[in-house]
Amino acid sequence: MSYLHDLFNLNGKVAAVVGGTGALGSAIAGSLARAGAHTAVIYQGNQKKAEEICDNLDSQGLTARPWRMDVTNEDSIIQTIADIGSQWNDVEILVNASGINSATSIMDIDGAEWDKIMDINLKGVYWTSRAVARNLIAKGKKGSIINLTSVSSDIPLSKVFVYGMTKAAVNNMTRYLAREWAPEIRVNAIMPGFIPGEQNRGILSEERRQAIIQHSAIKRFGEPDEMCGAVLWLASHKASSYVTGAIVPVDGGFTAMSI
Repeated sequence: MSYLHDLFNLNGKVAAVVGGTGALGSAIAGSLARAGAHTAVIYQGNQKKAEEICDNLDSQGLTARPWRMDVTNEDSIIQTIADIGSQWNDVEILVNASGINSATSIMDIDGAEWDKIMDINLKGVYWTSRAVARNLIAKGKKGSIINLTSVSSDIPLSKVFVYGMTKAAVNNMTRYLAREWAPEIRVNAIMPGFIPGEQNRGILSEERRQAIIQHSAIKRFGEPDEMCGAVLWLASHKASSYVTGAIVPVDGGFTAMSI
């Protein structure tokens, strides 16, 4: 137990989870807090949910606090990262878990909808990552940035056109940032499979559910908690010190399947 604790514990670290009120983000925030990190649950609109998540973690003797941040506004991002640093210490672990989808068809999506998805899913990830990395590099500190992408970044799927494009771009950006910010900052991505949450609940008809399950090696949907092992591995410098620029599928074998 002492070996595993030493390998994965995050005591004394400060973690920030952007999109921390979503199904995946809240599970990830909980896992980071349970591993010992002071955890910022960053939200944009759902303050009540963020407070409930933090209250639940606090009741377990863990340290978590909600922070509101507009991921489409760089000033808001910079200020939030600075505020977390003032309250606790510099953010050393960043999880970019925010994102929105649209089921609008390729032929019907308009410029406003396109820009909104791009701003949140792509630009916000870059601005937040840069704010954290810039601060750490200036102080000679190490850090880990973990971006959540999607299996739709690798395999074209229906009803997620612009969303899938943004996630493919985040995969590419992950590798670029890993190259640019090494060795101080490790940047990796986790590519979740189908874990029903706010982004995909509205497009999951029974026919689509069955098609997904049949295309998954494990033959079921995932659960949010099944993301946490990969997150803790990438968050821990001891456990993943030689890992950067990786795109890690946690998808039940969805991307391993063909016919």
